[in-house]
Amino acid sequence: MNVGLVIYGSLNTLTGGYLYDRRLVEYLEAQGDHVRVFSLPWRNYLRHLSDNLSARFLNSVLAAKLDVLLQDELNHPSLFWLNRRLRPRVHYPVVSVVHHLRSRELRGDLQNRLYRLVERDYLGTVDGFVFNSRTTRSTVEELVGDKMPSVTAYPGKDSVKGNIERSRIESRALEEGPLRILFVGSLIPRKELHTLIAALSKLPPDNWRLTVIGSLETDPAYSRRIARDIEALGLGGRITLLGSMPMSDLVDYYSGSHILAVPSSYEGFGIVYLEGMGFGLPAIASTAGAAHEIITDEKDGFLVDPGDVEALAARIDALCRDRARLVRMSLAALERNAAHPTWTECAQTIRKFLQEMIR
Repeated sequence: MNVGLVIYGSLNTLTGGYLYDRRLVEYLEAQGDHVRVFSLPWRNYLRHLSDNLSARFLNSVLAAKLDVLLQDELNHPSLFWLNRRLRPRVHYPVVSVVHHLRSRELRGDLQNRLYRLVERDYLGTVDGFVFNSRTTRSTVEELVGDKMPSVTAYPGKDSVKGNIERSRIESRALEEGPLRILFVGSLIPRKELHTLIAALSKLPPDNWRLTVIGSLETDPAYSRRIARDIEALGLGGRITLLGSMPMSDLVDYYSGSHILAVPSSYEGFGIVYLEGMGFGLPAIASTAGAAHEIITDEKDGFLVDPGDVEALAARIDALCRDRARLVRMSLAALERNAAHPTWTECAQTIRKFLQEMIR
């Protein structure tokens, strides 16, 4: 197959959505398919709308010999009208890879109404969908119905390969000292690091340590806010901000931590939870989005309402005080990861769907 893929920026961007796209491209190319990536520059939402008028971008897509065109749904503001100009002039299907809808994120109602209008318009211009979760599928179907061809392909469990034995997980949980908490994700408001810090500030300071791994550059204003919060609460000696790092370097932090806490206000899937579970880390996430498809509350992690500082503090405190419970939840997390599909299985599902689309 000759496959096109439309994204913003670089395919090597360190987020879950780009990881999904990157793993798919790697698999397709390994099967002998040719993938051409069409990259649009990162800009603000209003400027992305102007991409619809770009004759240069449209012509570059039209000039390519493709059997199918994939579009990361994140690019919807650049494509909702451009697709109407593109589709009458090509023979191949246009398929949207949907990680989560921007309009489902927690923000002001007026702003989300705008996003919902543009997303609904965009979703109506494609021929099929690839979804990363059942939750993502249901949110799209709420907007445009369920008549389009689609497939749900969960992200793989083997983004970061763990090699940790059950005995090590048990001994790690029972070690004396503070609970070692790991946060992995870009420092953006949606990931709710500020909520996690507020919750930790309510706990005895000697009972925990927090390591934060994720880009400080994605939203510099928010990163500065986090630094101010840490200073104002006197937590500088207990919270470490490490910035972004390659996945290969994450292994030591996953292996050496006790729990993973990323209480995002919304996740279309949450690959990071699955990664942590591969190292026996119970995951703490929110009830919003698709985290419930990975985490069973009180078995292999906890689900709390978005922004609920008190509930989040209580869940962390429970594991600080009850290390036997931490052992049970850690082993359950490892088992949950083991039962999940791999990236190869994910990509196989998508490739089969694409082949059916072009017949």
